[in-house]
Amino acid sequence: MSLLNSLFAGVSGLRNHQTMLDVIGNNIANVNSIGFKGSRITFSDTFNQYVRYGTDPTTTTGGTNSFQVGLGMKVNSIDRNWTQGTFERTGLTTDLAIQGNGLFILKSNGKEYYSRAGAYVFDAEGKLVNPQNGAIVQGKVATEDGVIPPGNNLEDIYIDTNLRLPAVATTQTSWGGNLSSTSPLTRTENFVQTGNLTSSMAIGDTVPDSNVIYDMNGNAYTMNITYAKTAADSYDMTYDLVDSDGNTVIGGPQTVALVFDPATGALQTMGGAAPAPITVTNVGLGINYDFDITDVTQTAGTTTISSTVDENREPTIVTGTLSVFDSLGNAHSITLKFTKTSANQWNWNTSVPTPSLLEQNSGTISFNTDGSINSISPNPPIIRLTPGGGASPQNIELNFGEGFTGITQTSSNSVVSALSQNGSAAASLSNINIDQYGYIVGVFTNGESRNLAQILVATFANRNGLTSAGDNMYTVSPNSGEALVGEPGESTGTTLQSGALEQSNVDLSEEFTKMIVSQRGFQANARVVTTSDTLLQEITNLVR
Repeated sequence: MSLLNSLFAGVSGLRNHQTMLDVIGNNIANVNSIGFKGSRITFSDTFNQYVRYGTDPTTTTGGTNSFQVGLGMKVNSIDRNWTQGTFERTGLTTDLAIQGNGLFILKSNGKEYYSRAGAYVFDAEGKLVNPQNGAIVQGKVATEDGVIPPGNNLEDIYIDTNLRLPAVATTQTSWGGNLSSTSPLTRTENFVQTGNLTSSMAIGDTVPDSNVIYDMNGNAYTMNITYAKTAADSYDMTYDLVDSDGNTVIGGPQTVALVFDPATGALQTMGGAAPAPITVTNVGLGINYDFDITDVTQTAGTTTISSTVDENREPTIVTGTLSVFDSLGNAHSITLKFTKTSANQWNWNTSVPTPSLLEQNSGTISFNTDGSINSISPNPPIIRLTPGGGASPQNIELNFGEGFTGITQTSSNSVVSALSQNGSAAASLSNINIDQYGYIVGVFTNGESRNLAQILVATFANRNGLTSAGDNMYTVSPNSGEALVGEPGESTGTTLQSGALEQSNVDLSEEFTKMIVSQRGFQANARVVTTSDTLLQEITNLVR
């Protein structure tokens, strides 16, 4: 009976609008499911019954159209909406959100799954897993040297929480900075003593004085001077230069007899000769300066003996300090010192708190007239550290650079600092970070960092072909295509955000609107069914 067509059409509308409501209900239920992608349903008409076929036009009549009556509707497709969801900050390092088209790869019981939900944790064995079902995140694990292997061979992401790094002895250091070209020489050049010796001093009385001088390497010494009266207008002036331990460095105290003019008070003779500066030298230590007492007088005034070194200028000593490590991870503080010896010429030397630990610790560096490095001696500059305590002796290269890199000599202020060194103390893993390219970077207690693993992602030619497996996971299907596994970045168009989760992309306002449309569609089709039923009742009543 023809009335049954409208009845079945209405039934198909009821059934399929119920399916529409099922899809909407699922979307709304998962409005807070992390990484959830909402679905939409589309409809199409179903078979059409011909009432009359159309005809072709002729020379005498026009063509006629076909008459068709539809037989209802059906579900055309249920498609997943893969638009990007918003990110919610969580602050947990292992919470990961995906920006782009990729999906996380997980493995459970030997089967691969794919997901946009990134709420992961490390389990008791150090594996990065989905805490809900134990599925293990896949990627690549680094070698012991922190190298991520090439390719896309998948492994379980595993981090050894007890991982330790052995100590690495320093073999290379790098330095940078500037040595001011306008700096004066480091070594003392002039030691000038001035003042007066009172003529009322008794024979045998003494007047002391002292001051500090520097050698070409910036080491300090004390110059001690004593005036002892031997007779009227006559004195013995004794001088000595001693190091920090009190040892003389000029062969012992030197004594010169002085005679003053009783009338003018001026110095008349020194050791029987005319007054002149005394040259104090020690070639091995780089000491060479003039000791000038020619302006000292003897009058009835008070005693006012004092000395001035290089007109009170500061000696040029430029230092930088760096901690290096021995083979056991013990730190040793090395001080690098530059001292100016002549125009464009500097000495360098290194020191440690225990001097006996260091050998081969000095050399020279010269500069061109444009301030670039001309030569370094020895080249390369290498010092030898003998730490003791069970640690191995080690050679440490001091890289001063070349040309205009590293250390220069210009008119700018002097400053030298350590740029880097390749040693480290023994350390244990203290924290991890995950960057946008999926690298899991371990941070160790010595401040070092090392790649531990890399999370890989999968992309598909047709993501809508993936089959939902529950737990926010998907599996491949014949129409999804094979998973294209790659590293986050440009090749996959995907990056990761640590400390965040991607939220559901369900739009509640849209879903509620669709719910109203579904309800109205269901109601309208119900009216078709009830109306068809009324007509059937009227036909049945015709036989009464």
